[in-house]
Amino acid sequence: MDLHTTNVLLGIMAAVSVLEALLLIGAGVGGFLVYRKVMQTVTDLEVRQIAPLRVKVDAILADVQAITARVSQQTERVNHAISGTFDRVDGTADRVRTSVRDRVSQVAGIARGVRAVVMSVLQDRTAA
Repeated sequence: MDLHTTNVLLGIMAAVSVLEALLLIGAGVGGFLVYRKVMQTVTDLEVRQIAPLRVKVDAILADVQAITARVSQQTERVNHAISGTFDRVDGTADRVRTSVRDRVSQVAGIARGVRAVVMSVLQDRTAA
């Protein structure tokens, strides 16, 4: 091959290299433009869809927290009322038990006394 053919081939290779560089630069710019467009779409979607949804979810969570606090407070009140009721029932049961025991002891004492009198009278009749 002669020098002229070599120069032509080198020129073609240089032109192809320049075209490849331009193609890579174009692909980079295109990729950047697509990236920017996608990010703009994501931002718009976030503003239009996600932000209002988040506001609603935050409101719902605030309501749930308020309800939970109210339920907890009511549960404490119910527990306190039940505990007080049990204490009063225990006290009443103790008083009733003591009162019944005293009455039963009195009735049993009277019954023993009557029995002793009856037995005494019966023994006096059988001995006489």
